Amino acid sequence: MEKQIEEITKDGQEILGNLKRALSGVRTSRPNTALFEDIKVEYYGGLVPIKQLGTVGVHPPREIDIQVWDQSAIPSVVKAIESSSLNLSANVAGNSIKIFLPELSEERRNELIKYVKKMTEEHKIQVRHVRDEANKSLEKSFDEGEVTEDQKFKTKERIQKEVDKINGEIEKLLEAKIKEIEE
Repeated sequence: MEKQIEEITKDGQEILGNLKRALSGVRTSRPNTALFEDIKVEYYGGLVPIKQLGTVGVHPPREIDIQVWDQSAIPSVVKAIESSSLNLSANVAGNSIKIFLPELSEERRNELIKYVKKMTEEHKIQVRHVRDEANKSLEKSFDEGEVTEDQKFKTKERIQKEVDKINGEIEKLLEAKIKEIEE
């Protein structure tokens, strides 16, 4: 019984962590280093994230500054940024790459809101899948006589409470991201 609760809690936290990372990469009006850190750059024959080639910093109100450690990597970093889905251009000044984030249009904000809603719904589906697996495992334990019918129903209730808690946290993350996009 406790096995199912522990598994759903562990899997739920993993799903929440994945969602937080995914949401941090969605552009808002506020500059965020996470937008650029994981962009892959062609570097000595391999694909390397920007965060391994230099430091990424924010200069308010809407500027990102990337200090690249290896001068020869700068053209590759600029190419990776400009060909990314962010649709931004980069300016080079020495070992520094500066990116200005223009204000989001209303249309773009609405697209981003739809995108984050879709993303959170996909994570809720993952939570439902984890719940279904836990319930199947519980049914198997019941069929094998390891748990009584009362224990089965109580455990199902606890599993559902845990799912509701995780879904509540997903909703909070969604609301916070939408608020951030609308700023």
